[in-house]
Amino acid sequence: MLYLLLKIEGSSVKKIAVFASGRGSNFQAIYRHITRGELPAQIQCLITDNFRAGAIPFAEKHRIPVFVLSPKNFSSPEDFGQALLDVLARFQVEWIVLAGYLKKIPDNVVNAFPNRMVNIHPALLPAFGGKGMYGMNVHRAVYHSGAQVSGVTIHLVNQEYDAGPIVMQQAVDISGCRNPEEIAAKVLEVEHQLYPRALKRLFISPFTITGKRVEFHQLEEIGKAG
Repeated sequence: MLYLLLKIEGSSVKKIAVFASGRGSNFQAIYRHITRGELPAQIQCLITDNFRAGAIPFAEKHRIPVFVLSPKNFSSPEDFGQALLDVLARFQVEWIVLAGYLKKIPDNVVNAFPNRMVNIHPALLPAFGGKGMYGMNVHRAVYHSGAQVSGVTIHLVNQEYDAGPIVMQQAVDISGCRNPEEIAAKVLEVEHQLYPRALKRLFISPFTITGKRVEFHQLEEIGKAG
């Protein structure tokens, strides 16, 4: 079993589990940032609800343990959550990183990881968020709204869809995009850069939650660290 280790002066390596339901492009971007020494994390395992997820071959290639757990195979959300918690405890996971994971996280898992579960959303929340707003559903809604700007939001996870405190956001100019697919491509490029940056900030800097905001300390030092 291969663990990816990184030592950054003044910071500790965080043990993370990545959850993904699809191709896992953000999972791969996070992996690359770790291997380049840019993110203080250790990938403990990949958890997916989809045995056909494209993220699985990548994880297997890099000897990252994979667990396929679908809520439909459990009698209740609580039982599903407990199965997830059992895996997370086995690998001593400290943070959960959602990377295109399409299932609602059970409340017992959210409660076990307060402010230590992170999600990425392909729009500028609180706009174009909520139940059913994921992937191309988001980009179609943005396109048909006539918006000239979209973007990426990294946020902490709570019991509501896309409603957790916002960690970082970056706007993307989509005024020249002719269809939702072009919006998706432009936004995805930003996702792959912003998510590792946001994770690094969360892992390195102390922070407090004020309403819907994540307020960081030592921002100067983090900027100098990369």
